[in-house]
Amino acid sequence: MKNLNIKRYEKKIRPVVIISQDEMNKYLETVVICPLTSKLHQQWRSRLQVNCANKKTEIAVDQIRTISKLRLKNKIGRLSKLEAAQLRKLITDMYAE
Repeated sequence: MKNLNIKRYEKKIRPVVIISQDEMNKYLETVVICPLTSKLHQQWRSRLQVNCANKKTEIAVDQIRTISKLRLKNKIGRLSKLEAAQLRKLITDMYAE
């Protein structure tokens, strides 16, 4: 099966939030991420609004995926403890039983 979307993603550099555990990231060549988007959807329950590089963005929890570490570029920030807790809760609410 051919993935027609891969070329679209390779052309643009997109910010992401790495959500996989540090211990896991040490040993694998991939990381689990949630992409960030500047298109805000306040009514979407699958999104968490945060500031990134002084811009309002949303963490797209509904678009969790695994990517190669080779695709990662520069670290541009870190979630606050409150944002990290809100993200963990949203992921748990969406995907855990």
